[in-house]
Amino acid sequence: MDEITQAVEVLKRGGIILYPTDTVWGVGCDATNGEAVEKIYALKKRTDKLSMIVLVDSADNIVRYVRQVPEVAWDLLNLSDKPLTLIMPEGVGVAQNLLPPEKTIAIRIPDNDFCREVIRKLRRPLVSTSANISGEKSPANFNEITQIIKDGVDLIVDRKFERGATGKPSSIIKLGLTGEVEIIRN
Repeated sequence: MDEITQAVEVLKRGGIILYPTDTVWGVGCDATNGEAVEKIYALKKRTDKLSMIVLVDSADNIVRYVRQVPEVAWDLLNLSDKPLTLIMPEGVGVAQNLLPPEKTIAIRIPDNDFCREVIRKLRRPLVSTSANISGEKSPANFNEITQIIKDGVDLIVDRKFERGATGKPSSIIKLGLTGEVEIIRN
């Protein structure tokens, strides 16, 4: 069984994976599975239930998880030359415990073939949160990930898929429906 198929099988069973993205290593699960999302909160010792990033495989699929995509989102996606996460109003179609009280959703399209192929085969978005205990420094590469995180996942994806990763988190921009733009992380 190849790595992508293996990851998809684990995700379909409600498991969580440790995997490389185009930025940093992430802990992820099927973004529509509330029990799997809860496992990630527990692993990260995250009590505040802040929103986690959701990865989709293409811009076309953003509309499946945001009730109304702000127009400026399309321009930002087209113009961005580095990994970009957009926080948009009214997330839909994902686990409710993935959304904060204001129901926003943070979405990113990874520039990583492994991630996109897993999402395509799973046919659902993928949670992506940094591979660290909440409040601790985000690891820039696999060697910086603590054993607690490695032991707490159902599958660790092969390091060969981390080629091209920046080792830095994505930029984050929050968008409102009437044109508001707020830079959260540059």
